[in-house]
Amino acid sequence: MLNKYARAFFTKVFTPVARFLLRLGISPDVVTTVGTIGVCVGALAFYPRGGTNFFWGTLVVTLFVFSDTVDGVMARMSGRSGNWGAYLDSTLDRVGDSAIFGGLVLWYAGSGDNVLMAGLALACLILGSVVSYAKARAEGLGFTANVGIAERADRLVAVLVTTGLVGLGLPEVVLGVVLALLAVASLVTVVQRMLMVRRQALAETA
Repeated sequence: MLNKYARAFFTKVFTPVARFLLRLGISPDVVTTVGTIGVCVGALAFYPRGGTNFFWGTLVVTLFVFSDTVDGVMARMSGRSGNWGAYLDSTLDRVGDSAIFGGLVLWYAGSGDNVLMAGLALACLILGSVVSYAKARAEGLGFTANVGIAERADRLVAVLVTTGLVGLGLPEVVLGVVLALLAVASLVTVVQRMLMVRRQALAETA
């Protein structure tokens, strides 16, 4: 949903930023890499400490997560769009996503002392990676898997907004509910993509 309706808006917002960075001689790959490092630092330096650090970590992550839009705009403006940029972007996206949910796992498996919450965050981490792999592997085999109720942008917005609000005093149970819903939605998305690829594979065989 967010990929469909928000991408055009944020592309327009960040076009001046992309143009400025290109004038400075900064490449899209550098923006991609720095953005991922920022997301990882924000998540892994703050989330494992819990409390208000949830809010500050989310703030840092949010500042850097928009690099995912900026680098794409820069690539198109500079004519550098290509397979390498797409590969780097997708690979580092997985790193950043894992850091976000991994930071929550570290908190709840450690000082947060909540096995259920740690398990839900871990489920989101694993299933989120499988969602991406299911699509990438399908495309590698010549199929398409552009279906699913839990796209990356939707998952990120849900977990970041809720985690940040918990850092400001929102009851922790709300984060638990969101993580559970994200885990279920991710699992459903994996199944949807598997069924879509299965239909294509069977049709190809026939």
